[in-house]
Amino acid sequence: MNVVDKTTAIDKPINGRRISVAPMMDWTDRHCRQFHRQITRHTWLYTEMVTTGALLHGDVPRHLDFNEEEHPVALQLGGSEPADLAKSAKLGEQWGYDEINLNCGCPSERVQKGAFGACLMNEAPLVADCVKAMRDAVSIDVTVKHRIGIDTVTSYDFVRDFVGTIADAGCNTFIVHARNAILKGLSPKENREIPPLRYEVVYQLKRDFSQLEILLNGGVKTLEEIDTHLAHVDGVMLGREAYHNPYLMSAFDARYYGDNTPPQTREQVIEAMIPYMEAQLRKHGGSGEKDGGLRLNSMARHMLGLMTGLPHARVFRQTLSDSRRLAAGNPVLLREALQRMHPAAA
Repeated sequence: MNVVDKTTAIDKPINGRRISVAPMMDWTDRHCRQFHRQITRHTWLYTEMVTTGALLHGDVPRHLDFNEEEHPVALQLGGSEPADLAKSAKLGEQWGYDEINLNCGCPSERVQKGAFGACLMNEAPLVADCVKAMRDAVSIDVTVKHRIGIDTVTSYDFVRDFVGTIADAGCNTFIVHARNAILKGLSPKENREIPPLRYEVVYQLKRDFSQLEILLNGGVKTLEEIDTHLAHVDGVMLGREAYHNPYLMSAFDARYYGDNTPPQTREQVIEAMIPYMEAQLRKHGGSGEKDGGLRLNSMARHMLGLMTGLPHARVFRQTLSDSRRLAAGNPVLLREALQRMHPAAA
């Protein structure tokens, strides 16, 4: 997409956001999403968080360009100014995104300094104003991703009142990370691991707000766990497991979307990614990303987990991480990595 003139998003897939991949900073860029789309056709994909400042004062194409194959794909925004969020949401709609998601869950200090992310859970009326401004600006869905509490606040009433206030502003979909966000003293990584998971809080939200779409996020790793959660909520969002063990998603289309089209094999995924990478390098390549060029590693790094669970997966990862081979900039390295697994297995 080179022209900011797209106003029509695709029709939502069957079962909507039943399964989705979380927005993850430095991970879910458009190359990662293109890779994930080779494995699952219907799973909802999310961008990394993009701040309103980056869109209103930065390089819009760099932040918003994506591949048509990624649909359904949502743009996650970070910000707390209703007017700025409305303008940014409008840009997202024009570029063709299927959903605008507001980040009310990121606990990093850098995000807090910008007065958005998880700290917004303390300001439900402001979040409601932000949601209303975005809904007035776009015709696509506006959703909110948040935690179940912040710091030592563990009362269910806190998150219930937050959701109720935002729902009154017209938000119908809430993606709930089933942990508290600790705003001081824990890193973002620790915030994904140390605060205990309390899935029952998310289940209770669905019981209390049956008319809303409630998606659960946090610590989900297996198909069986997804099944368990779907008995209580409308959808499940996976984060790190989807990234580190991506071929788990090959079961999603049939299991959760009723699409029995055989998924691509790992080998077919590799063969599909090679021409994509070649085209991206021709279009954006250069002497290095610091000079504005795209490097092979920026795409290949997202594929390191493709062989997770198979014998000699380490050989695949090692080959794709070889700086000398990566420097050559030839995507057939993917094929070489696959071939190197087979002699090791013989």
